Amino acid sequence: MIDLKKIEDARNIVSKIAVKTPFAYAPQLSVKSGYEIFLKKENLQVTGAFKIRGAFYKISRLSDEAKERGVVAASAGNHAQGVALSAKYFNIPATIVMPENTPLTKVNGVKSYGAEVILSGANYDEAYLFARKYAEEKNLAFIHPFADEDVMAGQGTIVLEIFEDIESLDAIVVPVGGGGLIAGIGSAIKQMNPKTKVIGVTAAGAPAMKNSFYAGKPIDSIDVRTIADGIAVRDTSSVTLDILLECVDEIVEVDDEEIADAILFLLETRKLVVEGAGAAGVAAVLYQKLNLPPESRVAVILSGGNIDVTMLSVIIEKGLIKSYRKMKLIVTLVDKPGSLMKLTEILASVSANIVQIGYDRTSASLAYGDANVSIALETKGKEHQEEIRELLTKQGYRFYEEK
Repeated sequence: MIDLKKIEDARNIVSKIAVKTPFAYAPQLSVKSGYEIFLKKENLQVTGAFKIRGAFYKISRLSDEAKERGVVAASAGNHAQGVALSAKYFNIPATIVMPENTPLTKVNGVKSYGAEVILSGANYDEAYLFARKYAEEKNLAFIHPFADEDVMAGQGTIVLEIFEDIESLDAIVVPVGGGGLIAGIGSAIKQMNPKTKVIGVTAAGAPAMKNSFYAGKPIDSIDVRTIADGIAVRDTSSVTLDILLECVDEIVEVDDEEIADAILFLLETRKLVVEGAGAAGVAAVLYQKLNLPPESRVAVILSGGNIDVTMLSVIIEKGLIKSYRKMKLIVTLVDKPGSLMKLTEILASVSANIVQIGYDRTSASLAYGDANVSIALETKGKEHQEEIRELLTKQGYRFYEEK
């Protein structure tokens, strides 16, 4: 494990730039789960994620000569911003290698801290290989996103903050990708309060660390696919795995549907914008993946909040449909004056609010003289939707639903 004294030293250094994020009781989540849930809101951290802690501590410990030459990192997200901001603080050059398909907003975010960005590779793994080679050729310090003791110590400072706000915990729930966050947190927890269970959460589409943990040896994935890009790690690091085997009690898994529901839950009930990786722990709570006694006191780490707005809009849209607050219908009408007005009047009679409408009379699948009307409706739950279906059927309309 990472020595507690090292983590305490990291806290003194990291506090120069990282804020002490809120640690707060979550009433709705506690009622739903039967546990006493507290949220550590690293989504409100500088740069929007915990990564600034490890990056800053690692760079702070470089020699003056290494700082003068500069640093290199590979990342498409939170680690990139953490390294870039840390380098800016120490006034040293930083180069961040990002995959070629990285959204422009993320590229510009890194550049705003003064770092140089190189786009290379189709994915993170290819960008990582390029960055390692680049660092070696230029004799620059490479800042690894997780497999580094200084980086892990920086992430472990989260625990020191938590225990300033609460006396004891029965468990702490941590998202797991490469394992740097849970290695630092687990190391701190087991030295401060060994009885506290450390529970990791991986995405079903990125199971490398979970599989490796239970096999007791590194097992890489062939590929990864998940909306939780912050924990979408294909290959297992033996460096972090060895620490996890020592200080982690259990690793559970959540799928993308569960993660999406957790993102929406946090947005609606706690007014918190959290990315997929950051919501993984809440997904594990909501879907009862934790095997803990009732009323256990549990801390859940919201590791970051840098979610792409396009992804967030998709999650909201799908969530409204799943929770029966929105329905999409394709209704076939006779294409003549008044037909559309009659349909809208019928929908208005049951207080279904039309939020989007389209009219198609040219589709090859339509009979001559017919038209398809696509309608998106705001609804008030499952019973309200059933009332709408029954009324349309009673009025003789042919329709089907889009899911």
